[in-house]
Amino acid sequence: MTPVVLLTGFLGSGKTTLLQRLLTDPGLARAAVLINEYGEVGLDHHLLDRIDENVVLLKSGCICCTVRGEVADALLNLQSLRDRGEIDFDRVVIETTGLADPYPVLQTLTAHPVLRSHFRGGGVLTTVDAVNATIQLGHRAEAVRQIAAADRIVLTKTDLADAATVEALRIKLHRVNPAAGVVRSDDAVAGILGGLDASNAGLAVPGVQYDHEHGHHHLHHAHHHDDSLGVITFSLTVERPVDWTDFGIWLTLLLHRYGDRIFRVKGILSIAGEDRPVAIHGVQHLVHAPVHMKHWPQGPRVSRLVFILEGLDPDRIRRSFSAFMRLDVADAAA
Repeated sequence: MTPVVLLTGFLGSGKTTLLQRLLTDPGLARAAVLINEYGEVGLDHHLLDRIDENVVLLKSGCICCTVRGEVADALLNLQSLRDRGEIDFDRVVIETTGLADPYPVLQTLTAHPVLRSHFRGGGVLTTVDAVNATIQLGHRAEAVRQIAAADRIVLTKTDLADAATVEALRIKLHRVNPAAGVVRSDDAVAGILGGLDASNAGLAVPGVQYDHEHGHHHLHHAHHHDDSLGVITFSLTVERPVDWTDFGIWLTLLLHRYGDRIFRVKGILSIAGEDRPVAIHGVQHLVHAPVHMKHWPQGPRVSRLVFILEGLDPDRIRRSFSAFMRLDVADAAA
């Protein structure tokens, strides 16, 4: 299936400049690009150097609220053109507007019955303005959601900010989304795009303490709060293998009930009866297909999950997990 990369970021954060640079790389020579055209004049259209038959302009405004059907139509049209041999492409890049919520687009890719047979999520790139991001994060929910959705964060305008400002921003971004890698816009294109994939769940769980002196039936958790953003990063580690069926039912029920408040869940599971780990990735109400990884990353072979939440008590998730997976609640305390 063809990967779809979502390029998002707040107003003025440099999405089009980054896209312009990415499209000069040979690795994207066969990419199809969907660009959201805002207003009567397609400024992004005219700013892009590479406009050809593979570029489709979306004309009806904000991609996050009014054009979900149009995104689907544009992708279906691309597929139809490819089936007829009129164009050829090996990936799709969708550039959103600066005020876009990325989650509806991700839902379109996963939930559309035809699209999901031809396209798959190829990851979310979020541009972050090193000069203005701290103010934006404090006042604009869209900026927070764009960062929470990211598989990779691209820092822009780092040449205009001092080192201390950039480092403080990195710490704040890590608190919002510890699972996302952070790169700079002037890094090599291979470093920006390399390994970007929504199914890539290689992650470090920040703040988790491993305690192997009391057996292997404990569940540990860690919270990272940023009260100014209203966002909580919540980590779970389970030291014994989990039952795949029970876990799948639990996660489905959890996202069905609280999906609007769970920006994402991403992790690696140790499954009972399996030697290899399984990577899982959920976005709001939707869960991507699990991926059987080839080998374990370094560190203990335990299940690790990271949740990015807004307005939801992490203890509610911990208690439900403990009860549903038949862990003793007393043992589940950190």
